[in-house]
Amino acid sequence: MQMCEVCKELWDRGLIGGAEGNVSCRLDEKRILTTPAGSIKGKLNPSDLALITPEGECLGEQCPSSEIAMHLRIYQLSGAMAVVHAHPPAATAFALAGRNIPNHTLPEADIVLGDVALVPFAIPGTAAMGDALAPFLEKSTVFLLGSHGVATIGADLTGAHIKMETVERVAKTLLLAGLLGGPQPLPEEGIRWLSDF
Repeated sequence: MQMCEVCKELWDRGLIGGAEGNVSCRLDEKRILTTPAGSIKGKLNPSDLALITPEGECLGEQCPSSEIAMHLRIYQLSGAMAVVHAHPPAATAFALAGRNIPNHTLPEADIVLGDVALVPFAIPGTAAMGDALAPFLEKSTVFLLGSHGVATIGADLTGAHIKMETVERVAKTLLLAGLLGGPQPLPEEGIRWLSDF
């Protein structure tokens, strides 16, 4: 039920549209729950979700999204328990422009997002997408996917979802600050304060 609620919030807030985006979470070592291929995420019911193995084998009638290879690669290489992939307009604009979300501008960006990775372009829906993201898993939990969208990971669905909402709000704020001459970095006292987190 929680996965359906997360998908509806992403859809309601315009972070995905149509059948875009995909969400998954590890249930245990042998099962991963994920959104199905071609589904409108804002209208999912629990019975619509796909259950798969860590190798991507379907355990039921529903087939996972074509992006499942990226999710599986993340699970293989990290301790993540949930992955959210969406196309939030402002954050995706940063990815399209090849620009990253800078540190030390908004405190909540540093605290919630940490180091945001700018991942080079890879063909969506292929193993190359997971391969492109893999080198960034050691330092990041938020990934701007070149010319594609955004992926976030977390210890649970709530954590991954919060990061997706935060990266979009931060990206919008930075874009607005750009209209006013550009964001100012935090003063040294703010950077020292952040180092305690």
